[in-house]
Amino acid sequence: MRNWLLSVMLLLSMSLSGCGYNALQSTDEQIKASWSEVLNQYQRRADLVPNLVNVVKGYASHEKEVLTQVAEARAKVGSIQATPELINDEQAFAKFQQAQAQMTGALSRLLAVSERYPQLKADGLFRDLQAQLEGTENRIAVARNRYIKAVQEYNVTVRSFPSNLTAMMFGFKTKPNFTVENEKEISTAPRVDFSAPMPAGK
Repeated sequence: MRNWLLSVMLLLSMSLSGCGYNALQSTDEQIKASWSEVLNQYQRRADLVPNLVNVVKGYASHEKEVLTQVAEARAKVGSIQATPELINDEQAFAKFQQAQAQMTGALSRLLAVSERYPQLKADGLFRDLQAQLEGTENRIAVARNRYIKAVQEYNVTVRSFPSNLTAMMFGFKTKPNFTVENEKEISTAPRVDFSAPMPAGK
């Protein structure tokens, strides 16, 4: 009897507002598409790193600490299996965020090195790579923003009545999102001000 009543209640709740199933499906698909774009842009950034490091090394080979930090950050990013399932694992998602934040910081320090080397700043390849990196950082920010909005919409649906009952029935769970601290980091894209005057004696 009790099971029958529970079944009736579930059926009634599913009939309210279309039970939310379609909303769960559409927002879940939007998250997958948005996440794919986030990964594409992060991969684009990672692909730029070796050439950027090589150019800097050509003018500033003794900046070993900064160059090592970039290499380590890229290796850490590459060691993470950024599969679609990662967005369902809060701990794995946090590690992904941490690795990308480390990459952002390392690149900022690498680009800052150019301020001490006027010949590096004037190098055409370096300027081109820096421009590509800045454009990629902007695309990362846009892709992440789309992902954040998609996750927010999905999570609201998962938590709201009566769609929360549908979510429980079909195994839909809330997904982790980018943290506020991480957003502050990504909002400051690595950049070099080529117009800045060089300090005396450089």
